[in-house]
Amino acid sequence: MTRTAEKIDALVREDSSMADALEAIREKADRNGGEVQWADVSDELTSGQWGRLIEKGVLIDGDKGFEIADREAFDRALDGDADSTGGGASADVDVDDEDSSWSQWDKLAGVGALLLMPGYWFDSIRSVVGSTIDVVLGPLDAALPFYAVILSVALITGLYSSLLQANLMDTEVMGKYQEQMKAVQEEQKEIRQEKKEAEERGASEEEIERLEDELERAREEQMEAMADNLGMFKEQFRPMVWIMLLTIPLFLWMYWKIQTVGIDGAEATAVMPLVGTVEWNSGLVGPMPAWIVWYFLCSMGFSQLLRKSLNIDMSPSGA
Repeated sequence: MTRTAEKIDALVREDSSMADALEAIREKADRNGGEVQWADVSDELTSGQWGRLIEKGVLIDGDKGFEIADREAFDRALDGDADSTGGGASADVDVDDEDSSWSQWDKLAGVGALLLMPGYWFDSIRSVVGSTIDVVLGPLDAALPFYAVILSVALITGLYSSLLQANLMDTEVMGKYQEQMKAVQEEQKEIRQEKKEAEERGASEEEIERLEDELERAREEQMEAMADNLGMFKEQFRPMVWIMLLTIPLFLWMYWKIQTVGIDGAEATAVMPLVGTVEWNSGLVGPMPAWIVWYFLCSMGFSQLLRKSLNIDMSPSGA
């Protein structure tokens, strides 16, 4: 019933005496426990006004009579507050663009991640990054077989990825954007249904044109909401730049370790589930080498376990 206030405004514009009729209905409904019958208000409004209120869905069937469909919106419209709260579906949802803005540090992290990405293609960058990270991961590589090193790296990346997403991604803001879009879509659906009913009962051209104007306005609101949803994309991508900034160096180290330095002996192969013994550089899923597949399998598994154990929920929450 999100458009009750708009329907009341339209009725009052068509018939100025409708305001008094609506006030009479509210008074009688308050006295009768929320319901009203035609006999209660027949002295205050005409049968045509009564029928219009039922036809427009302002009054709906109750237990013994009729009740106001959306009492809160009804009161707002009569008390003069509809312009500030009921002027469109998107107005019902408060989305602050500042909530999804990136800080200077977020932007620097994004630039840093972009500067590291060429390391996937250029050996010189990969060697510099790999040898630097080897200072930290070298002792781990010396102590564990290489498959366990990849597993350990996957555990580390899964941990900080989950924590960064939990702390940097505002699920409430994302919920607001989704709620805004849902409200606009619901409004369009209601207007289309109302227009269809008006055409079936042979409504006047003025009413059909008014509904077409409302539908056009709702479409414009949908386009604006789609543009505003860029904020939700920014909110989702914000932790990703930090994850990339931390993960790319680790990934480049593994790449450097296998491609440039090389792994000899028993550590050059691994026994993978379902496929058996494979070399780290051999293609396992199309052109994707075995070490990348192993890393992604471990990373995804650890990420899910960590989110469950830390009770991290990344689904958007309503405002």
